[in-house]
Amino acid sequence: MTESIMNTNALPEILLKLITTDKVRVMEIDGEIRLIPLQEPIDYIAKLRGSLAAYPEMSIDKFLARKHADKELDR
Repeated sequence: MTESIMNTNALPEILLKLITTDKVRVMEIDGEIRLIPLQEPIDYIAKLRGSLAAYPEMSIDKFLARKHADKELDR
């Protein structure tokens, strides 16, 4: 059995339409080739940091003060 990881961009178009991930595990077992889509873990912290990327002038302190003020208004 041999196994490797490959980028789906290297696959023919017909397979690329069927596989929605960026990488696949390629396995050869007894002459049979298997392609297994690989799901990469989601970095939720990076996505949260990215939500403030559009506002570089807003520091974390300003953001937290704003959220605190919003909570006060909700009371």
